[in-house]
Amino acid sequence: MRILVVGGAGYIGSHMSKLLVESGHEVTVFDNLSTGHREAVRWGDLVRGELSDAQCLLETFRGGRFDAVMHFAAASIVRESVVDPLRYYRNNFANVLTLLDVMRQCEVRNFVFSSTAAVYGEPVQDYIDEQHPLHPINPYGMSKLMVERALADCAAAYGLHAIALRYFNAAGADRSGTIGESHHPETHLIPNLLRLAAGEKLEVRIFGDDYPTADGTCIRDYIHVDDLCRAHLLALDHIKGMDGGGFQALNLGNGKGHTVKEIVSAVETVVGRKLGIEVSKRRPGDPTRLVADAGKARSILGWQPEIGSIDDIIETAWKWHRHPLY
Repeated sequence: MRILVVGGAGYIGSHMSKLLVESGHEVTVFDNLSTGHREAVRWGDLVRGELSDAQCLLETFRGGRFDAVMHFAAASIVRESVVDPLRYYRNNFANVLTLLDVMRQCEVRNFVFSSTAAVYGEPVQDYIDEQHPLHPINPYGMSKLMVERALADCAAAYGLHAIALRYFNAAGADRSGTIGESHHPETHLIPNLLRLAAGEKLEVRIFGDDYPTADGTCIRDYIHVDDLCRAHLLALDHIKGMDGGGFQALNLGNGKGHTVKEIVSAVETVVGRKLGIEVSKRRPGDPTRLVADAGKARSILGWQPEIGSIDDIIETAWKWHRHPLY
């Protein structure tokens, strides 16, 4: 298939492009390089453009004759979304509407969307499945939920084949060490701990130790980026087989919860030294616990995580952060 990977110069998008090419697909990356890296576009051609630019998208689609689109181009910093919600609604929602409109004009009906567990808000059960109430507590989560609602409506009205994959916490790096997680600024816990361990001078803190958990810190479910990408590949096969229009949303996670302090300890074990992380006050918009029930993805896609150990996930990330290439 000919696939347009929107946001393919970023963390997950670059890993996805690599897997697609290795699986025999043709890839074009569409990215404005505002947060992605030109050096990460090693699999497929790069079109540099803005998702808000409908004319640029039209020209790209007419030149590429794509069979499917994968979207990884969202802004994803929860705290930033609380401070500047309009940026998140514009980039994460309005720009996706522009993309969907161009897809409709060019008769491209297959769409795989990068969604998030943030659509659920504060959990009302220990393991979150897709029937959990959808009550986002920050603009980031709401912007993703708005896209999901639009996808369901477009599936009913235009015959779109769409699947939204609700990530829990993506982590790790390609085991080759050629691509990895590199955000500027970096807000994710594991890469910041590893950058600190690699000798960078930065301040890393635990945000809040007064949550109702065993050690007072938030609980998250970490899933390796390669496992996420394999799920996308399976989702692509799944939507090809849809008759007429259709929309589904599936969780992606390991189903294992780790507190922030447990992650700090695991990183210290992998790198072989103490990091001395201090505790600060809570951040706005952070739920206490987010752990996936991904049984539906296993059933529908036949997907199973291959890298379940948090130590193994951190090991792959550490290989990248010791010698980052961009």
